[in-house]
This record gives sequence, structure tokens and C-alpha cells, in this order.
Amino acid sequence: MPPQVGPPEEAASEPFAFGDFTWLNGANRQHSSMLDSPLFTGSVLLDVNYTESKAHPIDNTVVGSTALSRNQEITLAFMGFGGDLHYKNARLRILMQYGLRAELVPRNDYSSFRGQFDLQDSLRYISEAYGGYHWDAMHGINFDAGIFMSYVGLFSYDNFENWMYLASYTSDNTPWFFNGFRLQLFPSDKFKFEPWLINGWQTYGVFNEMPGFGYQLLWRPVEQLALISNGYLGWDNQDAPGQWRFHSDDSALLRYYQDRTNHIFSKAALSVTFDIGGEQGDGVTVFGGQIQPQSMAGKYTCNTQNVSANNRPCDANFVSWMAYNRFWFFDDILAFTFGGGMMHNPSRYLVLDPSGQASPIPQPTSIQGVQYVPATTPYWTAPGSTFDAWDYEFGFQYMPVEQVTYDLEFNHRQASVPYFNGHGGVTSPDGYITTSIPTGWRPDLIKGDTRIIGALLVRF
Repeated sequence: MPPQVGPPEEAASEPFAFGDFTWLNGANRQHSSMLDSPLFTGSVLLDVNYTESKAHPIDNTVVGSTALSRNQEITLAFMGFGGDLHYKNARLRILMQYGLRAELVPRNDYSSFRGQFDLQDSLRYISEAYGGYHWDAMHGINFDAGIFMSYVGLFSYDNFENWMYLASYTSDNTPWFFNGFRLQLFPSDKFKFEPWLINGWQTYGVFNEMPGFGYQLLWRPVEQLALISNGYLGWDNQDAPGQWRFHSDDSALLRYYQDRTNHIFSKAALSVTFDIGGEQGDGVTVFGGQIQPQSMAGKYTCNTQNVSANNRPCDANFVSWMAYNRFWFFDDILAFTFGGGMMHNPSRYLVLDPSGQASPIPQPTSIQGVQYVPATTPYWTAPGSTFDAWDYEFGFQYMPVEQVTYDLEFNHRQASVPYFNGHGGVTSPDGYITTSIPTGWRPDLIKGDTRIIGALLVRF
């Protein structure tokens, strides 16, 4: 009698393949790659922008952005090329980066100045480079090591994937890349758990003796809904080994309308993000500490050493939100998006420095062991400094084919303190770095920034 043969075992389904998620903010809208092959899937990206500020700064510099750099100039913001190698269960991804973003993002990492070897120059032209192995267990397990795109902040590093070109504060002040290890676990085709062991908060190196830890939870129960939660814990401040940082970034995306038979108004979706974080130890506390009133700029008012009941530590926390709504028209060829957000960040530990230094600020003054920008710069960065900001924007994207996006948008940002580049610039009296800076000259910082942005994005 022949042995009984049971039904063939059903292969695990590929994660998130059950639906079309090209509508998501921060996701590639392309349904397939033109450069795909059994062993290699290539990728080529081009991002060119033009932006103009109402202030018309004489040095053409944009302050407070990781996507924009130069006013009133046509700028090659990002040019990337590379792809994914896949053979059996081995995986390798390499994506090079050139253009202004190769300077904009690495220059915010001061861990690269610890010790010898120039980490910024050696790694700035790499946006992603990691390799690993895939196991056919559950619905997939991946283990990777290298530099990979971070997931703190809803917007993607590749502006081609975003609903708006200029991200809100929540994304612009949270990491774009991590350097370390990640493990991706897919218990089902609708859920992913991803823990990280990394050098730090958007750093090439480590500031102190401890690495950073993080995770992502991603759940897409149906095609119309995506929920994302990211968390981070690390020790990311120079010479403060006892000061730790935590951060939670949580987003919900809902496609609340879709009608494929309606060729004029095809779909609509919204995204909402909320962040909360803080720093604790070595003179700062998450909540309940002191802050420095703006009227006392230049005076240090909260203690970082020998904290007592009468001399509380500095307040250091990050609370922000952003929300966007998007409408697609004419079979998804045209889209209109509007939205914005707010940010509250006492101690300013995540605010991009408007000084724009590509290296540590020369010989900073020190009060009680805390370094801050010299008095000639009207932007105070000592712990306890206050910073509140909000923004709103709206714009159109014209997408004649899946490979091309034309973007035109209006953006306004506002801060509680002078922060953005005014007409006088932040570089020198005439705007050039080769000009000697006279005694007493101060960068021209203002509280508001209004601009228009135009961009062309191409991806193959």
C-alpha cells in the first residue's frame, strides 16, 4: 500500500504583498522597477530643487532644513545610484549619494569629530550600505549590518516618496540614517517587528561608551490603514556619559476614499504623527526642570552640577505633531497636499543649529562645563534654552509617469525665537565665507520664514 501523501505545505506569503501601499507617505509609488533582474535590482535617483525665501538672504543659505540648502539657485540636492543584490538568501544593498545632501545631513553629526580619522568624508557619499541574510521562517526574517535609512519620522529620505518636498519639523529634526545592526521579523504578512543596535542618533560614531537601541513596529491590517511606532534609547551628548535620551515616534495613515472609476477625483488619504522624547541625567531632566526665559539670553539659569532643591536641572524634552491630507486627481497624475505641525524642544537638543558650522564651533565659551555658541551669535544653545515652532504648507505634485514628479509648494515656518536666515545672512557681512568678519558682527536671524519650493524628481 503506497504511503499516504498529505497536501503540499503552503508557502508563507510575502510581507505586505496582499495590498497596494503605493499611496503611503514615505513609500515608493512605483509598482515595479525598470532595472530589475534575477540577481540585481538597480536604482537611480535625481532630485533638483529651487527655493526662494521672502527674506532674500544675501548668502543664499537656507536655515533649519535637511532637504533645502540654497536660496535662489537651481540646486542638485540629491543624486543617488546603486541597488540590491540578491542571490539565494544573501542580500546586499548599496546606494551612493551625491549633491548637497551629502553635506547637509552628515554635518549635523558631531560624533565624527571624536578621535582620529575623518568619518564624515569617508561615509558622506553613502546613503545606504548594508548586507545580510534572509531566513524563510515565519513570513521572513532578515538580519542586516551597515548604514540603513532610519524610521524615526514619517517622511522618507528620498523626496520622491513623500507627499511634500519639505518635511515638517517632526521629520526634519529626527534621524535620517542609522549605523549598526537591525533584525527584521515578520510573524505575519501584515506585521513587522524590527529591533536595532546602532552607534547613536544619526551618528557615524559613538559619543560616549554606550551604543543606541531602538525598534520599529509596523502593522498594516488592511490596504487602507498603516500604523507605525518607532522607539529609541541612547547616550548621544558629548562629555555627558550619564545623560540618556529616549524618543517615541508614532504615526497613523488612512486612505479614507478611493474610487478607481472616478477619473477626476481618484482617492484621498491623511497621515498623523506624534512624537515625544526627552533627556535625563547630568543636569537635565525630561519634565519639571528649569528653562531660560528669552529675556535672559546670554545668561545661564539652570544647574548642571550639584543639583539641589533650590537649583533644579534644565528642562529637556521634545514634543511634536504633524498632520497631512492628500488628494489625487486625474487617475493619480495630479495630487494636492496640505498640512503642517508644531514642535516644543526646551534645551534645543534636536534643533538644527542655524550657525551652519560644518565643523565644531571654534573654541566655545563654557559655563559650568556647558558649551554654547559665542555671544556674537544670537542663537543660544545652552541647556534650558526654549524653542517652540510651528509650520504649515500646501502644494501640488504633477506625476505624468511613475518615474517623474514635478513639485510646487508654499511653506511657512515660525519660531518663538530668532532662528531663520534674515536678509543679512548668517555667513558674513557680504555673504561669502572668504570675507573677514568684523568685531561685533552678528548673523541676521528672524522668527519667520516664508518660501516657495519647486522641484523635479526622477527615479528609475
